[in-house]
Amino acid sequence: MSFEPKQKVELDAPKDDVISIDYLSNCDGSHQDYPTYVAIKGTVFDVSGNKAYGPEGSYKVFAGKDASRALAQSSLKEEECRPDWEDLSDDHKKVLNDWYTFFSKRYNIKGKVEGATNM
Repeated sequence: MSFEPKQKVELDAPKDDVISIDYLSNCDGSHQDYPTYVAIKGTVFDVSGNKAYGPEGSYKVFAGKDASRALAQSSLKEEECRPDWEDLSDDHKKVLNDWYTFFSKRYNIKGKVEGATNM
């Protein structure tokens, strides 16, 4: 996986805001008044503007939740889109860390999921 974006992305300084599960769930791309967020290992990324995470997008399953487990397992299954990943194999953890790096080079960090202790 190439971590560097094709075109340099100017990112804002990461934020430390605490984002509730309820708020995150509204950030699933289907609510016009909310941004579109994907959380990985408790860190919330703003993927607004990337249609892949919108209501019709191929990655819509990840939007509005911490999708760590699904990303680690390269899964698009709704039931795998959950925050627990610590029990996964080292190979899956590496994949998850790669996704975290990939997102961190492309999307602004908006905060942490409330209660998240991962990292």
